[in-house]
Order: sequence, then structure tokens, then C-alpha cells
Amino acid sequence: MTQSRRFGRYTVELSKPDKPLFDEAGISKADLVDYHVKRADLILPHLEDRALTLLRCPDGVAGDCFYQQHHPDHFPDWLAPVSLPARDGSIAHIVVRRAADLAYLVNQGAIEFHAWLSRAGRPDGADLMIFDLDPPDGDFTPVRRAALALRDLFERIGVACFVKLTGSRGLHVVLPLDGRADFDAMRALARRIADRLAADHPDSLTVAQRKAKRGGRLYLDVMRNAYGQTAVAPYSPRARPEASVAAPLTWAEVEQGRVGPRDITIATLDRWLDRRGDPWAGMRRHARSLDGLARAFARIADD
Repeated sequence: MTQSRRFGRYTVELSKPDKPLFDEAGISKADLVDYHVKRADLILPHLEDRALTLLRCPDGVAGDCFYQQHHPDHFPDWLAPVSLPARDGSIAHIVVRRAADLAYLVNQGAIEFHAWLSRAGRPDGADLMIFDLDPPDGDFTPVRRAALALRDLFERIGVACFVKLTGSRGLHVVLPLDGRADFDAMRALARRIADRLAADHPDSLTVAQRKAKRGGRLYLDVMRNAYGQTAVAPYSPRARPEASVAAPLTWAEVEQGRVGPRDITIATLDRWLDRRGDPWAGMRRHARSLDGLARAFARIADD
């Protein structure tokens, strides 16, 4: 059984549209396509012109899953790749530009969309800085506190930052940049910021990469801030039984502590959006240069 979906001049043939992808949540392949099409206006701005890595689960999230970044030859011509420099030459990467692309990839079993921190037009110029916060045990409270501590630090220097559930265990705190940041310089600055925060909260936060040295403290992970690294895109589903979503939050929601790491799902997202809209709307207006961010941080670095 197949089902045709029209997107202007593009047609996507859904194979086995009733195939369950999230058994426990009762979500089929057609349902997942519907989610991406309905929310394309929220999803696409975070994916367009970015190389992607997909987590594909052709038999659903309870089956075998694998990551894919290479653009295969059998994809349609209108889902064109972008070739970007790699260590041994170049790689043809998957890039999406329209709702039809999302539908086609979901039909291929794509569940999660992970995006580069730079645009394909300028792959060596970062436009996002990310602090990855996961709980040291199973408790989400330290993650919320670490995110709020980062928010407070950035407020002191007059810099806007944004937060999202990863849809898995933790939170990402994100700073928009202007797309000209050198990745090595960006990660070095992110590390200095993390060092400062860990020094301010030595009993609860650490920059120690080795788990044996963390002593139960939350690790301020800045390692995603590198060329070719990815982060799960806002509003991407996660390959978890409840069909959780990597959902942007307001800072008030983080403060209130009523939202768990996987509470926002494909089924509940509409209610969240109806209540408070998209917390990341207009985020790009707050983009800073890396030099400007470094100067702002320098004002408090030695306090």
C-alpha cells in the first residue's frame, strides 16, 4: 500500500503509511509525516542550509536504528545534496529546503534530525554556541539549575541565550552567533565561560571530561562546538517510546520546574504552542559576533 502526498510540484510516495513507528505512542509513518508537514514553519528555519545527520529507524523506534549523514544516489533530484570539506576530501551531505523534503525523509524512516552549528554556505563559520547539560544521575533538577546559572551569567553581560529540552535527558543552552565565528575560537570561549561558571559553583558544576573526576557534579559540556558537530534540531522528534520532542522552552518554564525532560511529545506539542507560542521566535535578532561576546565576557571574567 502506498499513499501519494503532493507538495506543490513535488510528489512523495509514502510506502506503508500505516506502519507503526512509535508503537507505545500509537504513531504511524503517516502520522509522523503529518507532524512534520503541519509544523514545517517551525522546523525548517532550524534545518534549512544546514548539513544534517539523520537517525533512521526503518522498522520503528523499537527496531534497529542507525545514523546517516551521506546523501545517497537514489534520493530524488529535487532533494539535492551539499558537498562540504572533510578530512579526506569532501562529503555529500543531506540538506532539507521544503516540507516535501521532510516528508520524503520520514518515509525513509528518519526519526531524528541533527543539524550542524553552521550554514552550508559558510560551513566554517559557526552561528550557534551550545552548552550541553545532562544530569549526572537521573535527577533533572541539577540540569535546570545549571541552565539558569548560565542564563544568569549571560544576563550579567547583556547577552541573550535560549534553552530547549533535548527530548532525551537534558537541556541545551544556545547562543545565536552571526555566522562568522571560527570554531576553534568559539569552543575556546565556550570553555572559558564554562570554567568561570564551574568556579562560581564548585560543588555542583564541573568541566572535568572524565567521569571519575566529576564527583557527582554536572558536566558543562562544550564539545559540540566544533566543525562538523551536530545538535538535535528544535522540534525534532526523538527515537523514544513516548515520541518526545526537542522542544524550546521559555526561561519561566525552566524556573518553574514543572517540565520534565521528555514531557513534550508529538501528542502534546500543540497544547504547549497554543499556550505560549514559539519561545525561539525572533532568536536570530539576538545574534552576536564572537568578538563582541568575548568582550562582554571579559568584563566579568576577573570579577
